Amino acid sequence: MTRRAPALGWGSLLAGALVASFCVLTVQLAFAALAVGVVGMAHGASDLAIVEHRRRPAFLMLYVSALFVCLMWWIVDPAIALPAFLLASAVHFGLEDAPASRPFERIARGISLVATPATLHATSLARILDLAGVRESGAPAMVSILAVAGDAAAACLVIIGAARHDRRLLVGTTALLILPPLVGFSVGFLVLHAVPQTKERRDRLRCVTTIAYLRATGPILGLAVLLVGIMGGVLLRWDPSGVRSLFAGVAALAMPHLLVTPYFDRVTRRSGSMGLPRDHRDVVRAHVLE
Repeated sequence: MTRRAPALGWGSLLAGALVASFCVLTVQLAFAALAVGVVGMAHGASDLAIVEHRRRPAFLMLYVSALFVCLMWWIVDPAIALPAFLLASAVHFGLEDAPASRPFERIARGISLVATPATLHATSLARILDLAGVRESGAPAMVSILAVAGDAAAACLVIIGAARHDRRLLVGTTALLILPPLVGFSVGFLVLHAVPQTKERRDRLRCVTTIAYLRATGPILGLAVLLVGIMGGVLLRWDPSGVRSLFAGVAALAMPHLLVTPYFDRVTRRSGSMGLPRDHRDVVRAHVLE
């Protein structure tokens, strides 16, 4: 039964993605909000747990500051905030999703996750970018650049995936290419980045199971989801469609994860300490005793 659980989860995700692909934009937006704004945040929920205790006040101050600066940026000038967010995300995906020994794959992975959805869905993506705050005059040029880059990156990843028999890479890249932009990115993000990173964090925090990991990080994850909902609700004043709200809410939490956490993570790794929270230690002890 335990072995069937992951297969059932992936099957449900892909089934939901296929259904959402044939629905209106509102349903696709809801799917993306659930997949990226809830499930996808699980790996970032442990950001605080990997920081040394004595450095947590500074970490939290910078993290919250970056969050509010990003949110204000989306309110004041989303036409610049969105490309900046995509660029930062591409760099993050490239660095996190492939080892340093594969620089070419790093570049392709980073580009593909943010650009491949434009390859076969230029019109849909242009509409989404327009709703997200990109100036109508600049959206077509931006989509054209993304389509060319995404097409080349996807082709490289398909070749790499086929050569290595890497089903995860092939499935994720195919989803980015074929499914509508919001749905395709959501599936690709989970398959290629969020789920592998959650497993890496789970192992790093010495959680025996994913349930134990979620139990340890649950309060932070719940707070993150609540913040996204609040920020999204605030931005509905400027965009009733909800597209800009989703982008801004996710970006406001993602940018500190992309910019602040890596520095403190490197410091923690160099010091050789983990600084696990008290409740997480209790979870670890419980599983060791079992």
